[in-house]
Amino acid sequence: MSERSLMVIVAALAAAVLGLALFWQVPPPERPLPRAGLGAGGDFTVQAAAGPVSLADYRGKLVLLYFGYTYCPDVCPTSLAATAEGLNRLTPEELAKVAMIFISVDPQRDTPAHLKEYAEFFHPQIVGATDTPGKIAEIAQRYGVVYARQKVDTAGDGYVVDHSADTLIVDPAGRLVGKIAHATPPEQVVLAIRKYLYQP
Repeated sequence: MSERSLMVIVAALAAAVLGLALFWQVPPPERPLPRAGLGAGGDFTVQAAAGPVSLADYRGKLVLLYFGYTYCPDVCPTSLAATAEGLNRLTPEELAKVAMIFISVDPQRDTPAHLKEYAEFFHPQIVGATDTPGKIAEIAQRYGVVYARQKVDTAGDGYVVDHSADTLIVDPAGRLVGKIAHATPPEQVVLAIRKYLYQP
């Protein structure tokens, strides 16, 4: 197969994933999670494939935080695909001032190595990380993120994790300042990023 044919296939797959993510309407869970407000935020350190990742490492950059998990059937791919397309629409100079951390709320199944592969599928700017269940719960609480494991009707230990689906925005000084709602289209993602990137 030629390099050109391979590029065409990769581009078609990427377009299909984005299209599915933006237009697939997902039914709400049977037991909806309570709506979380904006939390206090604060510094944290989690484990990525390349080693510990701290929010403080990104001082001077606008940081997008998303709490989810790689086995998520619909919500996470939708949000990550739209955010990734938003990142692609930034100028190279803007992109250099933005970072994104995808934090798994399912450390039982999501290893740092698997998270790296999953996050980078959407965009090389996204760092996948997790930590112990207790530490993830503590960080999520400070950030106003709620999640709950729900058993599914399968043989064995099958479960899904219902979770908050907003992308959180941390300013260059490390303060939690806003959020991007789930299913926000890429053009609005760009506007939200630029709003906080350029505000005094």
